[in-house]
Order: sequence, then structure tokens, then C-alpha cells
Amino acid sequence: MADCATEAARESRLLGGRLRLLQPDAGYRVAIDPVLLAAAVPAQPGQSLLELGCGSGAASLCLLARVGGAQVTGLELNSEMATLARRSAEMNALPLSVVEGDLLRLPDQVAGRYDQVFMNPPYLAAGAASPSSQPTRAAANLEGAARLSHWIDAALSRLPRGGRLTLIHRADRIGEILALLHGRAGDLAVLPLRAYADRPAKRVIVTGRKDKGKPLTLLPDFILHDDGGCYSSAAQRVLRQGEAIDLLTPAQRSSL
Repeated sequence: MADCATEAARESRLLGGRLRLLQPDAGYRVAIDPVLLAAAVPAQPGQSLLELGCGSGAASLCLLARVGGAQVTGLELNSEMATLARRSAEMNALPLSVVEGDLLRLPDQVAGRYDQVFMNPPYLAAGAASPSSQPTRAAANLEGAARLSHWIDAALSRLPRGGRLTLIHRADRIGEILALLHGRAGDLAVLPLRAYADRPAKRVIVTGRKDKGKPLTLLPDFILHDDGGCYSSAAQRVLRQGEAIDLLTPAQRSSL
């Protein structure tokens, strides 16, 4: 009998075609945000990392393609997406371990501590919009039982003192994010992502360390498109060539 997940999946390519990714044939489709998130995680070989809500595995696999020797575990609530993430990891021969489970009740398989946690939570607050009739799209875009506060609680619970959290989210929720991290994580850096230089930032990447009290750094904006509508050279280096986005000062980098 054919695998139902395989029948319902379509293969896409990321990182200039170097990374193969299986996604649902209908429903949520990966955009560039997971690729940008993966590029911003300052992972090192030998470190253990956890992605909350890994979906079909785009961010985790992009990170593993860049950082050899890292150990990445992805937690995913939806069984179909978890299956696709495992299959994509096998296709790319990358060591992603996928655990099916709920961040509101973290399963025993992710009970330990990790050097870093990263995540791309749903961008819309519960009640902010009508949910899509397609379950994977609804879960990716609109908060369900797990609100943003729960995502941050779960992430911090898996980090030791000094462990690093990195997330991508809507720019208009930065106040909520910083309030949730206040007194719990510091040494923060915020990177605004602008589609064009003359437009407001729609996304932000935030990184910080648990139980550290150093002040916040607001980084220069990352511009995704040039005036002609093509990806900027900086964006192309990340999206096509798999380069990192460096959010850290030399002092922060030395603490990794």
C-alpha cells in the first residue's frame, strides 16, 4: 500500500536547490521565514538544539545543511508534518530527530536541556482571524491552545542558564515578545526584516540568552529586496547559498 503522506506530499527545493523538502500537497507551504530563522541561529558543531513546531522540517534542515556536527531535535504536533520532516531528513541524509508531541505537555523525548532553542510560532494571536479550513495552514498561521506565552515558556524551560533562544515573528508583536522575555532572558538582539528599504519591517528575528541581564541591541535592518523587486545580494547569500545571518557582537560570539 502506498504511504498516504507520500501521496499527499510535493517536493520543493531550498537553498538554491541543494535541500529537498517534502510539503503537503494542499495546505501550508513554506515561505522564506524558516530559511531566515535557520540562518540566524548561531549554532556550533557539537551543540544540541531544539526546534519547537518544526513543521515539515525546513528550518531545522537548513540549519543542519549549514552547520555540520550539530544535533537537532524537532518537536511537531501534527503527525503528517512530523512524518514529512522525517522523510525530508532521510532524503537529504541529515541527522534531524523528529518528536511528535505538544509543547503544552512536552514529551519525555525532549525532557533534557539544549544549548539552543529556536522557533517560528504562529504569527496571529488567537481570535485575530478566522482559522483556515486546512488544518496545517491554520496551525501555522493562527495560535491555538498554545499562545505566544506558552511557546516562550516551553523554549526557556528547555534551556540552561545562558542557553540561547532565537525566534522569528511579526514586527507588530515585538512589544509582547520583549515583555514575555523581560527578566527571563537578556543579552537580546533584534533584527528588523524589511521587504524593501522604504517600507516598515514586517518581521523581526529576536535572539537572547536565558537568565542574562545585558541590554538589548537593535541591529541594522535586513533588506530582502532591491528596488527592482529582486532579492537583495544579502538575501540571496542566505536564501540561495545558505550563508548565516550574524546577529552577535564579538563578545556574544565568544560566549557560544
